[in-house]
Amino acid sequence: MTSSPPQDHHGHGSEPFLVRFARDYGWRAYAIPVLAVVTLFVIVDMVRNPGEQAVQVGAAEVTQAKTSGSGESEPAVLPEGNPSLLELPPGGAYTEQGEGSYREVGRPGAVAGTGSETVIRYVVEVENGINASAYGGDDALAALVDATFADPRGWIHDPRFRFERVTGNDNPNLHIQLTSVGTTRELCGGELGLEVSCRTTITGESTVVVNESRWVRGAAPYEGDLGRYRQYVINHEVGHAIGFADHVACPTDGALAPIMMQQTLSLNNAQLHALDPAEVYPDTPETCTANPWPYPRPAVL
Repeated sequence: MTSSPPQDHHGHGSEPFLVRFARDYGWRAYAIPVLAVVTLFVIVDMVRNPGEQAVQVGAAEVTQAKTSGSGESEPAVLPEGNPSLLELPPGGAYTEQGEGSYREVGRPGAVAGTGSETVIRYVVEVENGINASAYGGDDALAALVDATFADPRGWIHDPRFRFERVTGNDNPNLHIQLTSVGTTRELCGGELGLEVSCRTTITGESTVVVNESRWVRGAAPYEGDLGRYRQYVINHEVGHAIGFADHVACPTDGALAPIMMQQTLSLNNAQLHALDPAEVYPDTPETCTANPWPYPRPAVL
């Protein structure tokens, strides 16, 4: 599902080649110079103090979710030989290619939230071929999903939403699947140059595809905090599934990142703009701090 280069419908045949190339190929045209300065941005991120500003999802109406590939990204392959701080951090082993089939994990029955408008009946699954024992086993994965949904900082702070864990035979309307790198590439789109997760309906059902490589390694903006990063991935991708289709930029320097910001890739607006100028991020220097929650400082429910 790699996106095709945008077509020129305006008859700019007289424009210089480089101008047309930059317009047609977006972030790819800027990748080399951007990656040359990305190290500086990340160093600045690492020395910033955590922000004090709470981040709310906002009072805007829920928008219709994208039908597929609406997760972290659908990037193309970065130019070979260019170092990138967007690569996986060092860490444990993960599965390159699973079997493409899934097993249900954990026990059904967990319930969280009011559900005045939407009830999410979810099932948690692990791709066969993945051995989750190195990070607590199948049940630990399922327990973290349940705990994330039940946390008052999560989506249940909004009374519209309720989460119910069911089995695959109970008509779930959301599948949460821990998935190998190879299968993630098939489901989330194209020849991925960056390891990401996504929400998709390519499976025929609403599915959150959690890339096992990220579950094991995390992402640079979370600085080795795997627990918080895993909560972020769940909340971000489920956000797409429940209607928050659009990404959100960093509002002010030092603020907690909005949950719908692509925090796996960067906490800096300019970096994300360079990766995809068609996205919502302005080409401005604001850098947020990592935040795994839709409502990180909720009032009492």
